[in-house]
Amino acid sequence: MGRGIEWAVHSCVNMAWTPPGEPVNSARLAEYYKLPAAYLNKQFQSLVRAGVLDSVSGPRGGFLLARRPENITVLDIVLALEGQEPAFRCEAILGNVPEPDRQENFARTCLISQTMRQAELAWRQALARQSIAGIADSMERRFPADKAKVLDYLAAE
Repeated sequence: MGRGIEWAVHSCVNMAWTPPGEPVNSARLAEYYKLPAAYLNKQFQSLVRAGVLDSVSGPRGGFLLARRPENITVLDIVLALEGQEPAFRCEAILGNVPEPDRQENFARTCLISQTMRQAELAWRQALARQSIAGIADSMERRFPADKAKVLDYLAAE
């Protein structure tokens, strides 16, 4: 998984803290985390195409959440940035062994393939249970000063 996932989830949490309808300047957010602005903006564009963020043009433009934060999951962000393809791709190498006993769909019967698919399903289910709102609430409880610091930094353009 690319490091853009971490950046995007943090950014979406920050956007959940901003007043509704108030866009966040991606360059300012990149500066706050000391990230390359062009790369963060590229991640945001992928999130816009996936319907996670909206883009607002103009001098006071930027990005904001396209849906309520409780309706955006970490899985939504991962799939938007990494794609829908499974992380593990079985190549059915069991079919390449000398004189296989039978013709079958090794991708379905291989225990290694089954193990990897089960693990990925569990991983995706765990990410689908984590909403941006839930993470934002947990961060506010655990680090109560962070929300104000982020909002103050973003407002001081």
